[in-house]
Amino acid sequence: MIYAFDLTFTYQRKMSEVDEHLKRLASRKGVKGVVIVNKEGLSIRSTLDNTLTNQYSTLFTNLVNMAKSTVQEIDPQNEVTFLRVRTKKHEIMIAPNPDYYFITIFNPQEY
Repeated sequence: MIYAFDLTFTYQRKMSEVDEHLKRLASRKGVKGVVIVNKEGLSIRSTLDNTLTNQYSTLFTNLVNMAKSTVQEIDPQNEVTFLRVRTKKHEIMIAPNPDYYFITIFNPQEY
């Protein structure tokens, strides 16, 4: 029999592992921030402030969804596995998974 305490403890342990990985990634040279969002664009975890988190969550979720739709329209047997956007100031890398999107923001001059 599984008790609610066991599930809560397991969930908390997994979330602390996720937080640890986020902190480690965010501390790497050139990384400006990391955001994990669900498919609806709601942030699950972030190393950015609330304003930037909301901006990146909403806008890049829309971009990923448009990219997925475009790829599916061109070839229904294909799918987006990674998205990279390079601007003058940043490089944003997005790894879409079935349940969430992993967004990493880099400063390309620092790495």
